[in-house]
Amino acid sequence: MPAPAALDFVVVGLNHQTAPVEVRERAAVRAGDEAAVLSHLSHFAREVMLLATCNRTEVYLAGLMGDPRTVFGDAWGGDLGEHLYVYRGEAAATHLYRVAAGLDSLVIGETQIQGQVKRAWQASRDLGLAGTVLNKVAQGALAAGKRVRTETGLADRVVSVSSAAVELAQAALGGLAGRTALILGAGETAELTLTHLRAAGVEDVIVVNRTAERARALAERVGGRACAAELLHEALPLADVVIASSAAPHYVLHPEGVAAALEGRPERPMFLIDISVPRILDPEIGGVAGAHLYNLDDLTAIVSRNLQSRRAALPHAEAIVREGVSDLTRWNLTREAQRALRAGRELAVASD
Repeated sequence: MPAPAALDFVVVGLNHQTAPVEVRERAAVRAGDEAAVLSHLSHFAREVMLLATCNRTEVYLAGLMGDPRTVFGDAWGGDLGEHLYVYRGEAAATHLYRVAAGLDSLVIGETQIQGQVKRAWQASRDLGLAGTVLNKVAQGALAAGKRVRTETGLADRVVSVSSAAVELAQAALGGLAGRTALILGAGETAELTLTHLRAAGVEDVIVVNRTAERARALAERVGGRACAAELLHEALPLADVVIASSAAPHYVLHPEGVAAALEGRPERPMFLIDISVPRILDPEIGGVAGAHLYNLDDLTAIVSRNLQSRRAALPHAEAIVREGVSDLTRWNLTREAQRALRAGRELAVASD
């Protein structure tokens, strides 16, 4: 009797460990484009899930037809081969379980990724692209992620990308009490960032967003003030810290605008932190006198320092992942054995 087939599951993608931000932004997925990308990928596999965050773009596939690297390159129209990783079968499932648990994040133990994985799976289900295999793996990954966060303490006092950005600003300015912060964006990450800014002592918060109503709603929740996107350059001279957390198809702030904002305030530098992917602050801003520009990759050192206190929880977290994947492997072996038994019976009936 032939050996049971391995789990029919593949992941191909890139993340902060394999690609710098200028490469990750080439594979970024704009809000609202997810369904179109999934539809394109569905030509190459029976089941498809797309996980796209600020630090990763990954495609999970069951029933794949073709080479996963080629499929990824075809979807994003470029050769990203040297930055891509491919895992198959149990290794692919282990990867998703670790991702959902926050073990593969820039910020180890962060909680946002759990919701992002869940939403990615729901998007696939809504389009009819999640079948038996993907449903089982995604459910297992989410269950493992929940166990890691509730049983290990890994998520206790966890630093997020938002809190790391605020910590960077604090270190650069020697404290944020009495400072003015301007944030570009009004989404989930922007709100988290504003919460951390308030906790760090920022008194004046300006929220800028393309949609004025969203900016106003967020400003009201955090006790700040909203600013229309077209008035960004009028508000910019007030800002000591600018944190960009928004999606846009182009840069929304350029060197000229920052230089103009800094005129007349030579003793007050401006710290700008771009945690958007693709980036929305022109990298050339870093060359403006008095402007100090950082991006996601610059947060690595802060994240590493904050991980030290939680390292003791990692072995338990990894054990939970291994246990979950073992359960998945047993499920697959049972499923394949039952399939082989049915096929044998059908063959016996046909030969009678």
